[in-house]
Amino acid sequence: MQRGDTAPLPRPRQLGQGVAWHRDPATGELRRTAGESTAIAAPRSQPIRVVTQMVPVTCVVAATDGAAVPGLRREDFRVFDDGSERPISYFDASTQPASVALVIDASPSVLRNTQEMKRAADALIDALAPLDEAAVVDFSAHAYLQLPFTDARERVRRAVARIDARALLGDTGGSNIYEAVYLAARELFPGRQGRKAIVLLTDGEDTGLGLTFDPASAVPQQGRPADRLTFDDVARTLAAEDIQVFAVSTENRPKVMTSAWLAAHASATLVTPAARASGIPPYTLYLAELVRRSGGQLYFLREADTMAETFRRIAAKIRAEYTLGFSPAPREDGASAPPGWHSLRVELVGQPGARATHRAAYYIPVTP
Repeated sequence: MQRGDTAPLPRPRQLGQGVAWHRDPATGELRRTAGESTAIAAPRSQPIRVVTQMVPVTCVVAATDGAAVPGLRREDFRVFDDGSERPISYFDASTQPASVALVIDASPSVLRNTQEMKRAADALIDALAPLDEAAVVDFSAHAYLQLPFTDARERVRRAVARIDARALLGDTGGSNIYEAVYLAARELFPGRQGRKAIVLLTDGEDTGLGLTFDPASAVPQQGRPADRLTFDDVARTLAAEDIQVFAVSTENRPKVMTSAWLAAHASATLVTPAARASGIPPYTLYLAELVRRSGGQLYFLREADTMAETFRRIAAKIRAEYTLGFSPAPREDGASAPPGWHSLRVELVGQPGARATHRAAYYIPVTP
């Protein structure tokens, strides 16, 4: 047992409580009100510090049967930034510890799955590498930090065990899935190095953002408060921090949404007016879009023999990830790369049949 495993757990704390947000009219970015703290705890000390601007790209490399491909080298990868190849200045083959936040839906709609969800979370905890750290968040209308990042496995298990969906029945206001992901990304991950992932377990039926098949529902809209959180804000924050999302949906997989279909649509948004005719519910479409943008994967609970096995597969993916780093291409006048979205592509060299899954773009925020 690791030291501190038997210490009392901290009291659950509501994420985002008392925090005011404002949208910068010049950049469109959603920011905290000046003077408010960002991170929950001090970041973990790391032996490597990058002084110059570097973009990390976390990749999952899988063979045709879905198994992770270990043992690759820097020379086995090529990275393209806005279509131009860039030299790989940093390479890590899963040697740095990972930071994994478990974000668990505790709204009434998933009440029947609560115990299986907890067993699955235990399986994920068991399968993480010894130095990996995990945090636990549950949510309904609001998100609650049960435990900040720690490598004390028993404390993580106890934090998961005390999640009680019935205790949140009075947390009225819907199921705010994307707000929970956004707050976890903003408050738990700043300053952390190495591989970063959110493992999200939910039915996907968000009631907070008003998402529809119309792509305009994912961005700020006229007639609505400017400071209102949008799906694009969530994706932008994940991209800026290089946080992957591994989502496990408790709903059925839509027939059209095969692995081959998802791979074929990896480089372009899934949220288009044509999606209405696909038979994919909008709440599942947006889960898939979040995963696509963050370079993670989408799983469906009812396809696995057990949810625990699904979570073990997720942990195996995280353990076998590669992190590539490159400096963005400067502008023609020699100035730094401009703020905003930039497309990413990773190719494998000499690995027939293997495929690298990674985020589709990275985001450079405007420096305040």
